[in-house]
Amino acid sequence: MKTFLRANKGFLAFLLLFGVFRTAVADWNPIPTGSMRPNLLEGDVVFVNRVAFDLKIPLTDVSVARLGEPERGDVVTFASPEDGTRLIKRVLALPGDLVEMRGDRLVINGVEATYTDIEAVRERAGGQELAALRLDEHVAGSHQRVQVLPQAPARRDFGPLHVPADHYLMLGDNRDDSRDSRYIGLVPREKLIGRAVRVLVSADYLGNWLPRFERFGMSLQGEKGGG
Repeated sequence: MKTFLRANKGFLAFLLLFGVFRTAVADWNPIPTGSMRPNLLEGDVVFVNRVAFDLKIPLTDVSVARLGEPERGDVVTFASPEDGTRLIKRVLALPGDLVEMRGDRLVINGVEATYTDIEAVRERAGGQELAALRLDEHVAGSHQRVQVLPQAPARRDFGPLHVPADHYLMLGDNRDDSRDSRYIGLVPREKLIGRAVRVLVSADYLGNWLPRFERFGMSLQGEKGGG
């Protein structure tokens, strides 16, 4: 064993530093489902800034300092409060907000979101092809593209509910094909992992596996705050 350690100490040190970097500073997250369509696609790999919100002890989830707060419209990764699965969704309601949804339309602090049609497409969901409508959503200072599937079974109504301190309402951009806060509940701040910043690489793994070069380096920051 000692011989092995001596012979591989450089590689082992690299693995340790790599683990520290991934758990404390930056990470990447593959997109396995269509819950964030049309903005994130299956086969995208996104860069996650793990020090956007907290400084954590490496290789743990223990926070030692708050470095920032999530903003409405941020795309974030977090551990599901339901079962610990890592998820990626969009922050739509912040601590102190009064939020509700009526027929896929968000209402935040008494002001209903406005929606503008972009295009009608066909999408696969639940093992079948369905009609989908892509929309521009403007709500409480946040702007993002969303997708609705009128024929899909989904939870299109909830609330009104007050978001308590240090909790967030997370929704998928593919509103009728996303297991998000409508199902798993509000997300406590300690479950946050980091802010998704941009697409690193992308490949069409549901089709021909070819790289989608046009998505390499694509910023996710333009999908919020009216951008």
